[in-house]
Order: sequence, then structure tokens, then C-alpha cells
Amino acid sequence: MQTQYSLEQIVSQVRRDILRMVHKVNSGHPGGSLGCTEFLVCLYNEVMDLKEGFDMDGINEDVFFLSNGHISPVFYSVLAHRGYFPVEELNTFRLINSRLQGHPTTHEGLPGIRMASGSLGQGLSVALGAAQAKKLNKDSHLVYTLLGDGELQEGQNWEAIMYAAGKKVDNIIATIDLNEKQIDGPTDVVMPMGDLSAKFISFGWDVLTVEDGNDLSQITAALKEAKSKTGKGKPICILLKTEMGNGVDFMMNTHAWHGKAPNDEQLESALAQNPETLGDY
Repeated sequence: MQTQYSLEQIVSQVRRDILRMVHKVNSGHPGGSLGCTEFLVCLYNEVMDLKEGFDMDGINEDVFFLSNGHISPVFYSVLAHRGYFPVEELNTFRLINSRLQGHPTTHEGLPGIRMASGSLGQGLSVALGAAQAKKLNKDSHLVYTLLGDGELQEGQNWEAIMYAAGKKVDNIIATIDLNEKQIDGPTDVVMPMGDLSAKFISFGWDVLTVEDGNDLSQITAALKEAKSKTGKGKPICILLKTEMGNGVDFMMNTHAWHGKAPNDEQLESALAQNPETLGDY
């Protein structure tokens, strides 16, 4: 499943995929998807140790759980370009009987999807279970998960955060997409969460902060540093400061594109900012 393309090329194509998917069905979540493009491209193509093929057990490989499932467009595109399923299948996004549901689900049997994440706040709990299963299986590989910052307003997360440190689940790396925006506005307006770094540290986690979460070199360095900190008795958190709508000028610096599709003219403008590199589906 290795790719011959650079991370920058994959990022540009994934952005195009996101925009075209949500435009076609006039539905979906481009903002957060664009903001996490660099992270997921880097994770799947540079950092995780993955086997050829896919099975639900994920034994003897790193595994990933997407908790903020509404950013499915970026997840599907990254999986497709990594070889989990045909890139052409992206053309079925959110259509009736498609395996590419608006929020990822498991009953369609889509390779790469290990949990349904339509409801927010559950991914960390699932990832912790997988991490402990790896310990029981004497599997030294790691578990990764991605959460939205607004998603941390769900109380279940804090129970999981407390549990992870209390049980010394030190083979998990949880990344928070810290774009400071959610569907109704800035997170500090909707529900202020205070100093997340201080909170995770006080809960017993090791915390890394990435100041530019859309910079591939910073993301790569942080993920590799996080890997070096595993196995030392503490769960690892990466606070990834991203820009919602990154890569499309009119979608940045606003929460307005959290869950809104571009029209024809806007799509043309957005695609012009992201050149085709791997070939549109």
C-alpha cells in the first residue's frame, strides 16, 4: 500500500477529493476535513506501521480510530489513496447504499474503518480498549485516535482521559484537532474549555503541542516524538493547532464551513487553489 507520491502531492489531491465529494451531494463537512488533511496524510503515509490488506483485529500493526466522524471525507480520501479501497469509490460518498456513509460505520465492511463514529465523544474510549487489547496480546504496536476540540465538551472523554492515566495505558497517542471552532461558533463562545494542556497534564498525560498543525514537518516531528514517549507509563496527547478550512482561502478563519458544501463557483475557486496531483476520481 506504499505510495510513490510526496506528502505534499497527496495533501493537494486529498483536498480536491474532499471538496468534490461534499459538492456533489451538497452535504458533508469540509471545514474540519481540510484542517486535518496534513495530519492524516502524514499519519498514514509517514508514521503508522501498517500491514498489507485489512482485518478488524489489527494485530501486529498500528491502528487508528477517528472519533470526530463527521470529517469522514478526509478519512475516506486518505484511506483510498493508501490502497484500502478503490479511489473511484469516493464518487459514491453519501449516496444511497454506499459504503461511504456521511459518518463512518462498520456494517458496510469498508476497509480501514474499525468503529462507527456518528456520535461524538466515544472514540477515545474505543481506542483505549484496543490499546489494552494490544497489551494483552503482547503486541508492541500503537493505537492512534483523533478527536475534535469541540468534541471534548462531551463528558465521556474526561472519564476516558482519567481512565487512561489511571491504568497507565501508555501505548496510545490521542491527537486533538485544536481549531477552536465548532458548528455554532468559536469553542470559547459555545463552551469554554480553558487550558487543555494543563488539564491533560493534571489528569496524568504527557502532552505535546504543535503550533502549526497544518505544517507537515511539524506534524511529523511531533508524531515521532510522541512515539518515543510511549511505553513509559503515561498516555500521550498531541494538541494540534489547525486552521479549519485550510488550503481554501474563503473557508479559513471562520466556522461557517464546518458543515456546508461549496456551490459550483466556489468549488471552481477552491480547486484552483489545490492542483490535481494524483488524478481526480
